[in-house]
Amino acid sequence: MSRVRKGKDDSLYYYKWLDKALSDLQTARLIKMYEGDYFAVAFHCQQAIEKALKGWLLFKSGRHFDGHNLTYLCRQSTLIDNNFSKYLDESAALNGYYIETRYPTDLSISISEKDVLSVLCMAEDIFAYIRKDIYKEDGPAPIRRYHNIQL
Repeated sequence: MSRVRKGKDDSLYYYKWLDKALSDLQTARLIKMYEGDYFAVAFHCQQAIEKALKGWLLFKSGRHFDGHNLTYLCRQSTLIDNNFSKYLDESAALNGYYIETRYPTDLSISISEKDVLSVLCMAEDIFAYIRKDIYKEDGPAPIRRYHNIQL
């Protein structure tokens, strides 16, 4: 099946970005719940954060931000809302899970259960904050946390 695309740009509908972010977050939860590959969990968390930040930036600025660098997207978000500054360090660490988790590499990379839980918490925190900010009191209820995690 081929897809005809009318334009080369990504979607300019912020809610579509949030839908895709939620899908990645749910995938990460399921993989973790069934004790699957930690690299896959981290990758889907990275994707969820990237899509959620792009959707939020689109909602706030009316502009699509290109790229996959979470630190860049967090910095751009911080310029609008300083609450995102608390995610800058974590986003920098999470950048390493974008490519290295999906392809064979000669570099040694590992992820512990503590690391994957931290990544999952970060993804859920950012998504919940963004969803609450966009939908305010009128929209859907905030997502339920994966579970109470103590690191």
